[in-house]
Amino acid sequence: MSEPAPTSTLLDRFGGREGVSRVVEDFYRRVESDPPIRNVYPADLEPGKEKLKLFLEQWLGGEPVYSNAYGHPRLRRRHFPFVIDEQAAELWLKHMRAAMTDCGVREDDIDTVFQRLDTLARHMVNANEDVPREPLGDARLE
Repeated sequence: MSEPAPTSTLLDRFGGREGVSRVVEDFYRRVESDPPIRNVYPADLEPGKEKLKLFLEQWLGGEPVYSNAYGHPRLRRRHFPFVIDEQAAELWLKHMRAAMTDCGVREDDIDTVFQRLDTLARHMVNANEDVPREPLGDARLE
């Protein structure tokens, strides 16, 4: 990818909505072929895939489409129904980094994203915690 414009957002440098979609699709292909992390996900991957696209678009500097639809992300609470251990967090990070790299995201932008994404993924770990496991579905959390 070319040098970023000084005022461009990470979303712009990812290639906008289309770039985020490519990264998420590539990421989910990796998840589908890796049983230890695939087992963390529900049978139907499509709803999560669409939510991840909207979340990443917003998180990278786009419009708050995710928050307008679902309220505050509250990602940790939304992930309580899934038993996430350290291995799952590591695999998630590995596959997301590989997807970004293979989709042509600049290494310095990947590093910028992973300064926050690494902490966020590890915050999702809940395997040995007594947390509510009922799904929220599309509940709007404020």
